Amino acid sequence: MVAASARRAGAGFTLIELIVVMTILATLLTLAVPRYFHSLDRSKEAVLRQNLSTMRDAIDKYYGDLGHYPDAIDDLVAKRYLRALPVDPITERADTWLPVPPPEGAGKGQVYDVHSGAPGASTDGSGFAEW
Repeated sequence: MVAASARRAGAGFTLIELIVVMTILATLLTLAVPRYFHSLDRSKEAVLRQNLSTMRDAIDKYYGDLGHYPDAIDDLVAKRYLRALPVDPITERADTWLPVPPPEGAGKGQVYDVHSGAPGASTDGSGFAEW
């Protein structure tokens, strides 16, 4: 009988051991989770900058080839300067881009530049609509 009770005593974990493990896991999660979400925000901002750069490059090529700016952002897709309008990673939609009209006397067309239509500010404090 002594052998059977010795086997039962070593078969599981004590409550103290479980609490210590849970405390260690909770501490590690409080360190890791905020860094994870911050890296997600930074990656969305990097994708937004790249999408804006690609669209601005397409607008410049459009102007260089045709001599005027596009009348709408969708003209870049219709004329095959872009395969599809990129998705704004902040709003997760492709229809929130804000076209900027050309300065006076810069040529025909309505889309000289494009900005994000996302509300709010980036991690560096600048507004997404200013990019």
